[in-house]
Amino acid sequence: MELKNEISAFLTRYDNARYSFFRWRYESTYIYKLSLALGFALITGILAQIRIPLPFTPVPITGQVFAVLLGGVVLGKNYGALSQGFYAALGGAGVPWFSGMKGGIPVLTGVTGGYILGFIVAAGVIGWFTDRYLRYRDFKGMLLLMLLGIGIIHALGALQLSLILHIGLIRTLELGVLPFIPGDLFKAFIAASIAGALTPKTAYNGEVDA
Repeated sequence: MELKNEISAFLTRYDNARYSFFRWRYESTYIYKLSLALGFALITGILAQIRIPLPFTPVPITGQVFAVLLGGVVLGKNYGALSQGFYAALGGAGVPWFSGMKGGIPVLTGVTGGYILGFIVAAGVIGWFTDRYLRYRDFKGMLLLMLLGIGIIHALGALQLSLILHIGLIRTLELGVLPFIPGDLFKAFIAASIAGALTPKTAYNGEVDA
């Protein structure tokens, strides 16, 4: 009985902590929100260095998708997108935190630049759903959002890849989408598990599901 009470007390404290964080994040000043966005941009840059090149495609397997997906959840629509905007803009300006310790405009205009643009859109979309709807804050809802975000990243990444290399749909899928599906499903599952545990299940900004 005592153990049960301790577990119950811990879960209550945990619920209060995650609610307090998201409420604080929602009500924080611009300085704090900008700092969080820059922090997630830095995390994205660090995870980008987890890189596995594939011999048959110019697109490597990288780790920054985790930061993109979770950044949308933690930061919300505007600052989730802004964090990836910082990542793209500062990387384009020369900060060597793109995959392979690269920086500069050529990365953004090259074969993998569309994926970075996808990071911005994906983080914004995930953040919009997270802040607006309570029903997406469990594992199933988060898994749907993670898959949606990955789909956006692949769609924009494959589009630019196709335009740069002047290849058709089938070849684009072979080079820029299909090789990454198993790994991305795994990433989506892990990210959804973390996000489902992080997000409060009660409203912190007046959101009410229709």
